[in-house]
Parts: sequence; structure tokens; C-alpha cells
Amino acid sequence: MTTPRPILDAPLDCGEATVLPEWVDYNGHMNVGYYNLAFDQALDRAFDRFDCGKAYVERTNHSFFVLETHVRYLREVTLGDPLAFNFQLIARDAKRLHYFCEMRHGRDGFLSATSEQMALHVDLGQRRAAPMPPHLDRLFADLATAHAPLPRPDGLGRVMSLGPRAA
Repeated sequence: MTTPRPILDAPLDCGEATVLPEWVDYNGHMNVGYYNLAFDQALDRAFDRFDCGKAYVERTNHSFFVLETHVRYLREVTLGDPLAFNFQLIARDAKRLHYFCEMRHGRDGFLSATSEQMALHVDLGQRRAAPMPPHLDRLFADLATAHAPLPRPDGLGRVMSLGPRAA
């Protein structure tokens, strides 16, 4: 695994993974469910770097819940393929984060999949939305500033449709 770059890199490196045998389905490629798992594990690595991962939950009884996700499967990966992930913060407010992650083939560099997500900061004691503490609010404000010059990711905000609705 490579050494993570600074936390305000744009986009942010979320580490690497390898397509495992149990992730491969009867079509001979990574199953759709495991794309979500791989993205989730990459985001866990990023959130640990932001100090809002597992240790944060144990320390504060607060966490982030994903409210919505949109995964695009662009090019298949197969058993043993190396994967590399990055994170781009699109927008934020006191309680929510909107971000976009890419999964690339770790050797050949092609874009395999993307995951756009909206997450909510939650007080686990009340199971309700809660504002982020000041240190996280500042961190994500700084990260949003660092990521603002990045181009909008292809597919951001995409809506599924077969075309115009019939009259």
C-alpha cells in the first residue's frame, strides 16, 4: 500500500485494494455488491484520516450515515486486479457532506466505477442529525476550499432515465 498523501490533497487518495476471490461472481468479474463494499472500505480509510472514523465514533458517540449513494459501473475488474480510490468533496454544510469517489484500476489507470454519496453527521445517542463539532467543520471547510478548483466529476448528479416520459 502506498503512503497516504496530505489530507488536503485534491482529490484525496483513499488507498488501494485488490479484487478478492469472494468478490467475483459467476460472470467472472467483480459483483456489484462488492463495489459498494470496496468504496465503503476506501471511505473508512479517508474518514479515519479525517478523525471521524471508528475511533471518533467510540470517543464521541457521533458518526456519519450515508443517506444516498449512486454507483456507476464503467469498466469491469476481475480477480486479482489492483484498485485505487480517491475522494472529492463536492459540497458541505453543518450536518452533511456531498462527495464523489473514483475507483481506478491500480495498474492500468482506467476508471472502473464511481460512487457519489450524501452523508449525514448523526448523534448516535439520539439517532438524529447533529452539527459537526468545530474541528470537523473547519476540516471539511478547508477540504472544500482545496477541492473547489477541481473539475466537476463526469457523472456527478446524474439521473437514471430511459429518456423523456411519454405524454
